[in-house]
Amino acid sequence: MNLFNRICAAVLAAMMSLVAPVVAGAQNTAPPPPAPKVEYVLGAGDSIRITVYQNPDLTTEARVSEAGQVSFPLLKDVRLGGLTITQAEKRIADGLRDGNFVKQPQVSILVLQVRGNQASVLGQVNRPGRYPLEVAELRLTDLLAMAGGVAATGSDYVTIVGTRSGQPFRTVVDLPTVFGAGKRGDDLIVQNGDVIWVERQPMVYIYGEVQRPGALRLERGMTVLQALATGGGLTLRGTEKGLRVHRRGPDGKVQALQPAMDDRLIDGDVVYVRESLF
Repeated sequence: MNLFNRICAAVLAAMMSLVAPVVAGAQNTAPPPPAPKVEYVLGAGDSIRITVYQNPDLTTEARVSEAGQVSFPLLKDVRLGGLTITQAEKRIADGLRDGNFVKQPQVSILVLQVRGNQASVLGQVNRPGRYPLEVAELRLTDLLAMAGGVAATGSDYVTIVGTRSGQPFRTVVDLPTVFGAGKRGDDLIVQNGDVIWVERQPMVYIYGEVQRPGALRLERGMTVLQALATGGGLTLRGTEKGLRVHRRGPDGKVQALQPAMDDRLIDGDVVYVRESLF
């Protein structure tokens, strides 16, 4: 190897040593794979259209019976209830192929109307009850809207209980954060049999020398000063001196605390404003 070739080889090796970390870094920062899509599961009452490629005479519109069955030409009653769309298409295709009706069947199923799947919405909503999942991939916020939205006494936290992949499933969703940037994935897809529970909003109580005594919605991070402001402020006879917060401890006993104005309140606190002696 002459001098020129050795110089070229050295330059090439130096360039590769600089590029390699950049390539490795790019590989390490690659975005994660997308979450698997949740497929709709057929249920009793669903209306579907079944088509077989190049076999228009087999096109069928049917309703899934209470037993989960669908009447289909050549195969008679086929059990499709509880199957995903992909699984149902495969079951019909297997039946046509195994019965020597169609050599290489390509089956597609379109859900025309969803009636079989339902979910319950309970707790602090305006219209609690059971609701049909009338469209595939119905999301939590859509179902809450069907239930009239969260009531004025409802919390920001919503609990979803059900099953996923045959296993018990439970999660808590902080509803306001669903509408934040990049949080669409927290707006879960509701599935058949899910129960949505909206908690009661934490409350605090204020009485004594304030303009509007009574129960107050405990907002996040609410301080004593903010509670007083929500209650309309002190009356002319009220005083911040001697202000007390009555709080129930873990042992169930109520303690009288003398808080600072920037101290945070917790659920169930009772704020008492005394009358000024002067």
